[in-house]
Amino acid sequence: MFSPERPAPASASAALLSPGQMAKSGLCIGCGTCMAQSGGSAAMSLDRYGQLKPAAAHRPDGFAELCPFSPHARSEDQIAEARFGSAQFYDPRIGRFEAAYVGHVSEGSFRADGSSGGMASWTAAELLKRNLVDAVAHVVPCSGAGERLFQYQVSRTADDLRKGAKSRYYPVELSRVIAEMKRQPGRYAVVGIPCFIKAIHLLCLDDPVLEERLAFTLGLFCGHMKSTRFVESFAWQMDTEMNAVAGVDYRLKDTARPANWYTAHLRLKDGSTRSKDWWHLVDGDWGAGFFQNSACNFCDDVVAETADISFGDAWVEPYSSDGRGTNVVVVRSPLLQALVADAIEEGRLELSAVDSAFVVETQAAGFRQRREGLAFRLAWPRSGIKPRKRVAPKWSGLPARRMLVYWLRSAISANSHRVFWLARALNMPAAYLRWASAMLALYQGVTYSRGSIGRLVDAIARPGRKGSKDDGAGA
Repeated sequence: MFSPERPAPASASAALLSPGQMAKSGLCIGCGTCMAQSGGSAAMSLDRYGQLKPAAAHRPDGFAELCPFSPHARSEDQIAEARFGSAQFYDPRIGRFEAAYVGHVSEGSFRADGSSGGMASWTAAELLKRNLVDAVAHVVPCSGAGERLFQYQVSRTADDLRKGAKSRYYPVELSRVIAEMKRQPGRYAVVGIPCFIKAIHLLCLDDPVLEERLAFTLGLFCGHMKSTRFVESFAWQMDTEMNAVAGVDYRLKDTARPANWYTAHLRLKDGSTRSKDWWHLVDGDWGAGFFQNSACNFCDDVVAETADISFGDAWVEPYSSDGRGTNVVVVRSPLLQALVADAIEEGRLELSAVDSAFVVETQAAGFRQRREGLAFRLAWPRSGIKPRKRVAPKWSGLPARRMLVYWLRSAISANSHRVFWLARALNMPAAYLRWASAMLALYQGVTYSRGSIGRLVDAIARPGRKGSKDDGAGA
């Protein structure tokens, strides 16, 4: 079912493909790389659903080969083969790699400052410290009074780099930092989710200046991208207005609690704070897909297969119960593998080697969604641009209950944007909150056999067909 996919041959349709067509087809993730050649981020703006989209009329040269979701672009397999063709190991689920680890940073405050084990921030800081890069492009909180809470920034010092710790489930785009990379000579590292890392490598194939200056890519395992409305929903459920919010911590760390017990934390402009555990939020079940970008339904890369090194959370016991946070790490660059191995020997990193099966187990729900679920979704009738993925469309072979789970996720992700928009326009938060609460009960009943809906579904389902166990982060 999973095999390398060659891009469609160049054609008239490829030459005419535009950002507007991709967005209309639900395949634009809002990465901004298509706008990078236009000289800045002005062309990227938030739509009515709180998702970043490019100017529909803009069609950069070679766009069909630049967009990470374009059916004419190179696949992750092709990019990784060119970059890591001599890697020691290969697994079709996580790609080519030199080594994989589970553990955390031992030195400094990297682990305490981050959402997980601190490895992403440590690696970026180590690259700066060893003078392997001159700057790192990563996501930081916005310092201005604008509408957006986070943005990409190019950091050249360790102090600036620290602002990028923590997970950010928020739309951001790369065009501004790409413009800076092209304008300012130097060696750069870029931190990003899988589709962003793929996008910048596709751009490098068309831009020799950027290719020369991009030294390393640091990938982040990804379940899906949220819209800005996710934070606004937090505000509604914590009895405050969005215009009073100064900042958000999606995963407030508490070492006394399991790492997978997420707490959303809002910092308000008056200096006060609001907090609520995710399981008390009507849209706090990650797997249900509230506010998910539609392009995420057509992604088959969980672990950033084209990145030099990538990081995720170790969502298996005993690590998921450790509130201090634990990373799973996949290393593809031989140079970075040597850097990590040296730090382990020096006692600066506490990492244990693992195999690809362990990595997959830590992200089991995400792989089901991006393999089995993707095959099912690709078989649905759809209009607009048809995605080409490394997973073949497949209607049959799934239990009816499992198909219902995947259908519910897609329905919730699509309709949460619309219902929230209507509730916002009418200034009636309760309209969204009641709908979301009902959909959450339906989803959890079908998926986890919870409540009266779960008992009903269990009674209808054949014996032994209980709810699935994919209730981990990124499910």
